[in-house]
Amino acid sequence: MSPPFHNLTNPQDVWYVFLGIPGRGDLHTWISIPICSMYIVAVLGNSFLIFLIVTERRLHQPMYLFLSMLALADLLLSTATAPKMLAIFWFHSTEISFASCVSQMFSIHFIFVAESAILLAMAFDRYVAICHPLRYTTILTSSAIGKIVLAAVTRSFFICCPFIFLVYRLLYCGKSVIPHSYCEHMGIARLACDNVNINIIYGLTVALLSTGLDIILIIISYAVILYTVFQIPSWAARYKALNTCGSHICVILMFYTPAFFSFCAHRFGGKTIPRHIHILVANLYVVVPPMLNPIIYGVKTKEIQDRAVVLFSSGSTCY
Repeated sequence: MSPPFHNLTNPQDVWYVFLGIPGRGDLHTWISIPICSMYIVAVLGNSFLIFLIVTERRLHQPMYLFLSMLALADLLLSTATAPKMLAIFWFHSTEISFASCVSQMFSIHFIFVAESAILLAMAFDRYVAICHPLRYTTILTSSAIGKIVLAAVTRSFFICCPFIFLVYRLLYCGKSVIPHSYCEHMGIARLACDNVNINIIYGLTVALLSTGLDIILIIISYAVILYTVFQIPSWAARYKALNTCGSHICVILMFYTPAFFSFCAHRFGGKTIPRHIHILVANLYVVVPPMLNPIIYGVKTKEIQDRAVVLFSSGSTCY
């Protein structure tokens, strides 16, 4: 049992209770079925994609290495959230300690910021491949890819670390219910009996200067790509160039659109958007893109299709 929650000021003594989908407790079992199915597909799909890229030497190219990092980020994001959500829906395991909640919060925000950086790196990869094809191998070397990954992880770590200190500095008393299925920064901060203006300002600053900047740079990259593509006289060459970007554009839209909706709903749509809709979208956000990303790249990328066919064909001949 959790300790009593009365007039506590030490965060280490705080326990929270998740509501899951607020006001829809009777539907938790039904909601859990598609979430569990999507989580299983996400784990299997991303694990298989990582395995293909790691084991096939021909896929050791910048585009596929970035794709494997995206798959790893999707795998981690869904695993950091879905198991606890399912425990809430199935077993009514709604309690969580403050320390565990902060750990989950950090993991979610860290993975999100890192994944945004990976999508930017993938846009840069397409920009170099289409706009500077002759310099592709000299620009995106193994050393350059390593530095990009290190920069993405380092940036994410230093951006998300202050979230921990910002929630630990607050005083907590009386409020123990989180109307959500997982922990995130402002969800924790709003339960404090303290001024959270610094938390709000830092959250908005991070959203604008990290994720917002990534989006702007991705848009600029694709604007230059489109300009370059439409200078190509051959329609077949245009189609081939644009086709290589199709999967990435789909993944970008799936990643940023629900995140933008959730961000706006949490800060500005409290009275216009029903809370259960906001929370349901937030729950689907951590399983739907991780489930669809490997499917999209598997359908749209011939090299991955070929490698998968070879792998399954060799496996079937063993029986």
